[in-house]
Amino acid sequence: MWELTKSFRFEAAHSLSGTTFGAASEEIHGHSFRAEVTLRGTPDPKTGMVVDLGLVQRAIDDVRMTLDHKYLNKIEALGTPTLENLSRFVWERLAPIGKLTRVSIHRDSCNESCTYYGPQG
Repeated sequence: MWELTKSFRFEAAHSLSGTTFGAASEEIHGHSFRAEVTLRGTPDPKTGMVVDLGLVQRAIDDVRMTLDHKYLNKIEALGTPTLENLSRFVWERLAPIGKLTRVSIHRDSCNESCTYYGPQG
């Protein structure tokens, strides 16, 4: 069994109400995000690859275009723009490319991250 991980970065703004950070969180502010997408599988005997990383990159490019330099609160399918919802959002858009095992979203400047392991059940 193998796991492949592909990373990408995006810059985005959001505002969050109801947090212990108060007004600082409620104001529009931005972050640099780093996402890691991990797929698991066995290499295809013909290609030697678990998944063609070019296909993964195409799918990532589409997700990145949706998020990069955007106001995340305006992306309806995202919901409240938390790390939790960002990781789920990325998962849902990349699920068709292969056997995802996890999607992690990092805010390195804040020393924060969240990992989503997909729907349970």
